[in-house]
Amino acid sequence: MSREAELIVQGKNEELWQRCCGFIDLSLEDSMSIQRRLLLEQIGLLKKCKLGRSIMRRANPETIDEFRQQVPLTTYADYEPFLLTKNESALPAKPLFWQHTSGRSGEYPFKWAPVTARQFEEIRALLFACLAFSSCKEKGEIAYRRKDKFLYALAPPPYTTGSLIHYAPNEVFDFLPPVKAVEGMSFEDRIHLGFRLALSEGVDLFFALASVIVALGDRFSQGNGNLDLRPLLGKPKTLFRLLKGVVKSKMARRPMLPRDIWKLKGLIGTGSDSSVFRERIKEMWGRYPLDVYGGTEGIIMATQTWDYQGQTFIPHSNFFEFIPEEESLKAKADPLYQPETVLLDEVKAEENYELVITSFYGGPFVRYKLGDMIRITALRNEQLDIDIPQMIFHARVDDMIDIAGFTRLTERVIWQAIENTGLDYEDWTARKELRDKPVLHLYLELKENGHVTAEEVATSVHEQLKGLDAPYADLETFIGLRPLEVTLLPENTFRSYMLRQQAAGADLAHLKPPHINLSDGIIDSLVNGPLAAPVTQEEDYEEIVKSYQKNRKRRQRRRQPETTKTNKS
Repeated sequence: MSREAELIVQGKNEELWQRCCGFIDLSLEDSMSIQRRLLLEQIGLLKKCKLGRSIMRRANPETIDEFRQQVPLTTYADYEPFLLTKNESALPAKPLFWQHTSGRSGEYPFKWAPVTARQFEEIRALLFACLAFSSCKEKGEIAYRRKDKFLYALAPPPYTTGSLIHYAPNEVFDFLPPVKAVEGMSFEDRIHLGFRLALSEGVDLFFALASVIVALGDRFSQGNGNLDLRPLLGKPKTLFRLLKGVVKSKMARRPMLPRDIWKLKGLIGTGSDSSVFRERIKEMWGRYPLDVYGGTEGIIMATQTWDYQGQTFIPHSNFFEFIPEEESLKAKADPLYQPETVLLDEVKAEENYELVITSFYGGPFVRYKLGDMIRITALRNEQLDIDIPQMIFHARVDDMIDIAGFTRLTERVIWQAIENTGLDYEDWTARKELRDKPVLHLYLELKENGHVTAEEVATSVHEQLKGLDAPYADLETFIGLRPLEVTLLPENTFRSYMLRQQAAGADLAHLKPPHINLSDGIIDSLVNGPLAAPVTQEEDYEEIVKSYQKNRKRRQRRRQPETTKTNKS
């Protein structure tokens, strides 16, 4: 039994709070001291292993500054030779277990990442911290109890959330259904069994992707519209809960909701779309979900507390660096550019940053770009007197589109899906948009529209995406979400955009809009910009290239005297 479990059994709530939640009392100076101490320890482990020497390119940093100057920023591609093959002998520390999440659609199905025993010790305490924050009303309160009923609606191992619960001390809570008993059971069957048990036994705690929490609430409401109570006459506890729910919903003149049946002590939601579902979850389940920021590579990196405002960085989870948004954009435009980073005590409120982490406790990731743009909402939580910067997830910054935490679609797989439909098109672009649900919005210009509607195109592309990317198909299977929406652009939309870019003096590489994650400004230019006169793509492109090259030579001639003068001096 873990130390946290012992404290729960013994009822030592004050010690449990301090052990799991005490980081919120740290000063920013103390947080930075922890960051630096653990990073120096990690650098020592990296120097001794094959992965570390490869990633650090045999640099031998002795200080934090040397580490940041000598070691390059990395992406998952740098770790593929070690992690996709699970080469444990090359790692800084032996893994306790392996976990994965969606990889790059069309390239490799999963991103594998190890979790060491020391990492999991810290993660386990943070899980109990998140449960405490999700259920308490004030500092120091532990509202959950041993043998509380925990609805198990997490993805199975080796997905991250399922792996963490699988290795956690399951004897503390009563999981519905029991974790060990449902190994090999499909997600759908496990959810159905969990709800049946919850109707009988009740539910106190719930932890899942925010999109799953909403989907289960929808299913519950729809499934109980025409409820037949006769088979439940021999199950008095279940019957009583349902009758109570029926009365509440009838009095409110609406379908039955989960909050009519259960009163949760704590609710935790994860995923990049948590904020989108926040109000719907409150309406369905009776309380806001505690928003926890994490992922396969960094595990749990920040969490809301009991005021449900910004998320507090956890200083002992990973070493944090932040690429200012302007620097991130430069690096995206020029892959050889190494952007500057700032540290946790250097970030500014109301600014966006691309997040970079280095693992602690023998984890594998070194100056690793997560691909997430976060926003610093405040430098501290004034209301709760937490002296650590506050954040929210803002957007993805790489060439992937994350939908509901289930899939990350790449340009390649979206393009292949469009090609597979057989549509004759000019060009396309796509991005994620947030409304009452996450939307994959495809903007497509057809060469000959004919009588094809946007809905028909959406159906065709959607079916192709389901065949190309299994996690995308799970969106519909598991949570009933079809995220694709299509806008058909008028003829000459992309040509007109290129001409406007050329007239503005844009670089040749920026004449066409990107296919993935384009800005509001570019979308507005495509959808609402003036259209040019018809002309073939070949003539148009040749015309633009020639004009660009002519203008470039003119600009070079203008700069030549200044260059010559500089060289002479």
